[in-house]
Amino acid sequence: MTRIKELFDKKQNDILSVYFTSGFPNLNDAPHIIKALADGGVDMIEIGIPFSDPLADGPVIQNSSNIALKNGISQKLLFEQLKDIRKTVNIPLIFMGYINCTLQYGFENLCKKAVELGIDGLIIPDLPFEIYKNEYKSIVDKYGLDFILLITPETPESRIREIDEISSGFIYMVSSASTTGAQNSFNDEKQAYFNRIKQMNLKNPTLVGFGVSNKATYDAACANARGAIIGSAFIKSLQENPTIEQAVSSLIKKVKE
Repeated sequence: MTRIKELFDKKQNDILSVYFTSGFPNLNDAPHIIKALADGGVDMIEIGIPFSDPLADGPVIQNSSNIALKNGISQKLLFEQLKDIRKTVNIPLIFMGYINCTLQYGFENLCKKAVELGIDGLIIPDLPFEIYKNEYKSIVDKYGLDFILLITPETPESRIREIDEISSGFIYMVSSASTTGAQNSFNDEKQAYFNRIKQMNLKNPTLVGFGVSNKATYDAACANARGAIIGSAFIKSLQENPTIEQAVSSLIKKVKE
């Protein structure tokens, strides 16, 4: 049983997953951020692998990726930074990156390295469904990793069923078809979408991402899914607070109090 499945088996509601960009705000911050998030009560962490053209990301995360790349982050350096991470952190960890970076490193090499480091799953938002299913799923299965696929309000029900069939860990329920970025609230249309997916009774649990940034959006996500994923709001918090611990504390207060 993977750590991700253990989390969903153990905790039924209000799961909080947080994304951060490795190499941001400073080159060697990743282990510090992971430890601070885990100590702060976050349930799961998505470790972003920066890419020069992150199509799914809004301006806040794009900017953090640009800064991280200027700082000198690379996959090789990130993996070196994380070599001892499982000595201090027990919660699920996920690599989130783009297919270009993955292919540059080698897909099977990435899976092998992920297992070596204690990473539990992968999110590659621009890897097409059919290509993953036909070419890469067998490799993911070989290494016992979870592979998280995304759905949007425009994803047809038949495709959602297909995605549910080959996903593992959870399904990433994107709140809109646009890029990432904080929102103050979710409108009736998005709430209806969340509820529609909930009524499908999918095999995999769902988490809502894109736009979760405060208590209103967090509560709305948790009402129709098992929890929420926060990215841009945490990147902003890292920029606005003098220490990583204060950035984590500020985020937790913003979404839970």
